[in-house]
Amino acid sequence: QVQLVESGGGLVQPGGSLRLSCAASGFTLDYYAIGWFRQAPGKEREGVSCTSSSDGSTSYADSVKGRFTISRDSNKNTVYLEMNSLKPEDTAVYYCAAGPHPCGSRWYHWGQGTQVTVSS
Repeated sequence: QVQLVESGGGLVQPGGSLRLSCAASGFTLDYYAIGWFRQAPGKEREGVSCTSSSDGSTSYADSVKGRFTISRDSNKNTVYLEMNSLKPEDTAVYYCAAGPHPCGSRWYHWGQGTQVTVSS
């Protein structure tokens, strides 16, 4: 069964850090571009970051550049999103998705999401 499972969300104070995980089962993440997305209440879903192992490229939304880092562990079939210097506006449900190389607009598989809340 093809599945993506996010974890690592939670409640954190402004300025804090979290590391989200996106674990795959039923397929190999290295064969896909992996994107992180988020959706805040009342807002559209937005792309946060993407990594493509075909060319080693990574990309970030301007709003998270310098604060978030995407990485993958092929042995664990998992992609991570390290989030530092978190702000209240980072509050959202975060999703990962798998799509064809390189990072683009088509996504085959989605996870169920993990809630991130940044609040004092």
